Amino acid sequence: MDETELSDPSFRNIDIISPDEVLRALLRSQHEALNAVDIARPSIEAAVQAAIDRLGDHGRLVYCGAGTSGRIGLLDAVELGPTFNWPDERRVVLLAGGETSLWRAREGAEDDGAAGREAIEAIEPQPSDVVLGLAASGRTPFTIAAIATARKAGSLTLGFANNPGAPLLSASEHPILLRTGPEVLAGSTRLAAGTAQKAALNLFSTLLMIRLGKVFRGRMVDMRPTNAKLKQRACRIVQDVVGCSPDEAARALEAAGGSIREAILALEAAR
Repeated sequence: MDETELSDPSFRNIDIISPDEVLRALLRSQHEALNAVDIARPSIEAAVQAAIDRLGDHGRLVYCGAGTSGRIGLLDAVELGPTFNWPDERRVVLLAGGETSLWRAREGAEDDGAAGREAIEAIEPQPSDVVLGLAASGRTPFTIAAIATARKAGSLTLGFANNPGAPLLSASEHPILLRTGPEVLAGSTRLAAGTAQKAALNLFSTLLMIRLGKVFRGRMVDMRPTNAKLKQRACRIVQDVVGCSPDEAARALEAAGGSIREAILALEAAR
């Protein structure tokens, strides 16, 4: 049986112990999840370097998953746009069961390997694409089929799973094991396994964007300032990097059409 499905005897009385003890147990499992990500850092770093070598100017980031894992992948993918100005056309999310799976669990959809293969074939995978498959068990037919199909087409494939020896890991060119073990609630992989997947994707996508030049002096210089809060943040970034006044930063941003990077370059060129 997969480790993520095992029952830990230390949690057997979780439903009758005090609320404080329950919360301590849950929090402890979250710390252990982050430890699993720490152990996986070398694999994540290697995956980032491989992705940089592949993406070029047109390669896409493609996230594949079912259930909780699919929704975690979606969250990472969606944030790439406003945070790093990653183009929408270079970001694809393939969820088992389609968009309905965002708000309604469709557990049976994960068993459809043919759907995973068809979902990848429909986007016409290329060698410049980087395809990320996520599955806590590492046995999800939809995700394994998607990864196998993408790899056959020449795309770079990454597999994130929480069980050692999982088929998803062997199907992927870059396997990333996040060994979180039994959950506080046996089999509820939205807990420690989910936390490890979210943290691992945070590390992967953030390092990738840093290495692609989308961060300067610790600032998100490609961020999209699309609301009042983000416009204020953009102004602060320009001020901090250049050392100018708020008015100068605002004028430079307006002249640059809201581009933080271009505003910084224009101000520095004028000094």
